[in-house]
Amino acid sequence: MLELTALQTDTQTLIDAINMTWVLIVTFLIFFMHAGFAMLEAGQVRSKNVSNQLTKNLLTWSIGVTVFFLIGAGVDSLVGGGGFSPAFGYEAPADWVGWLYGAVFAMTAATIVSGAVAGRAKLRAYVGYTFLLAAVIYPVVSGMAWYDAGLLGIDGAVGSAIGVAFDDFAGGTVVHAMGGIAGLTAAWVLGPRIGRFNDDGSANVIPGHSMTFAVLGTLMLAFGWYGFNVGTSAIFSPENAFLADQLGRVAMTTTIAMACGAMGAGAVAWAKTGKVDTLYVANGLLAGLVGITAIPHATSWGGAFVVGGVCGAQLPVVFSFVEKRLNIDDVCAVFPVHGSAGVIGTLMLPLVVAPSYLGSTSRVDMFLAQFAGVAIIATWTVVTTGLIWGAFRALGQARVSRTHEQEGLDVSEHGVETYPEFGDEGAAVADGGTVRTDGGLANEESQTSSELRSDGGLFDEDFVPAERDMDERSD
Repeated sequence: MLELTALQTDTQTLIDAINMTWVLIVTFLIFFMHAGFAMLEAGQVRSKNVSNQLTKNLLTWSIGVTVFFLIGAGVDSLVGGGGFSPAFGYEAPADWVGWLYGAVFAMTAATIVSGAVAGRAKLRAYVGYTFLLAAVIYPVVSGMAWYDAGLLGIDGAVGSAIGVAFDDFAGGTVVHAMGGIAGLTAAWVLGPRIGRFNDDGSANVIPGHSMTFAVLGTLMLAFGWYGFNVGTSAIFSPENAFLADQLGRVAMTTTIAMACGAMGAGAVAWAKTGKVDTLYVANGLLAGLVGITAIPHATSWGGAFVVGGVCGAQLPVVFSFVEKRLNIDDVCAVFPVHGSAGVIGTLMLPLVVAPSYLGSTSRVDMFLAQFAGVAIIATWTVVTTGLIWGAFRALGQARVSRTHEQEGLDVSEHGVETYPEFGDEGAAVADGGTVRTDGGLANEESQTSSELRSDGGLFDEDFVPAERDMDERSD
């Protein structure tokens, strides 16, 4: 008679093995989102800054994940009430699966910031901020929001005072709103790119170099988002072998909100201009996903339509406000896509919650818990980000020089050119030779003319001599 193996007789062993494998698959999906961020951001910057943006995405992961291993995971545990427990001190190697799962969430928050400060931030400043975000800023947020004993948890000071815990299923505020708010703050401290605004406060368009890359990045992010939301839900347990009800709800609400975000942004853009702007549609799709990320397990199907549509529709409105009223140069629209959309979706939970999830909980108490979480996370993010980037600015290390910005960060920060075949003969070199910038010669003395767009603005800022006043530059 054949003897049964431990795996065949121990149900819990089987459940643990399936869970661990699934968490790793989800982790790999979320990691793949870095490729999406790289394409999306590269498409929205000038061709002279593409390599710089790609390098930032690579270093965000490389530096951030190691810092989270050495410091951040311990801070997360400490703030959550479990004591300082860094990942390198784990006794069971299987626990490193959980560390990696947390790390990909942390690095998503970090990489969002790079899109807001594109085109003028020094690489060393961005890397320094990424280090501190992975070590302290994000772990404090996740620790107080995702642990029962954390500040916002049911056993924490705020959660217990309200009687309801802050509810953020997969990081609508903890990851995305936090990253979007950090990006807006950093962009404000840095100031706008040269020529982005005129002296009277009016804004000039500096178009990205590749709509194709931007849309490709959008779809790659949307694919990875199923790891964020649906992947978080698909867990086995001894009591409930498969959470089919929750899993189905999360898959449905995530997909519906994504679709409605794209339609909402496109509709508002069409109402404002008579055109359906492609980039608004792409970013609206992402805003719909961000909006639902905090609450996909709790909202009704109708709520998914509302949350996705509202978060998409607010995108053109909020972007215009940031641009024209605040005069903040948020290059990749990270605040309206991640910041405001994440906040709106999180706060809408009491309005769209499914009756089965609400139970006996008061909608007022639920809103208070959501509002407290958003307010505390936003305040922490603004203060810490402002202090760090303000310190870099005071030391003269936050922003590249005017000359380097005009040349492009690919040349000044990396000594390379992303598209050398479009330059002059012998232009694309990294050893100090003449390098072509984004539409003309790098040598200032050779920049003697400018080409006008159909709207009267300058087509390429690099055609404009550096000594001209900023009010003579319109792009």
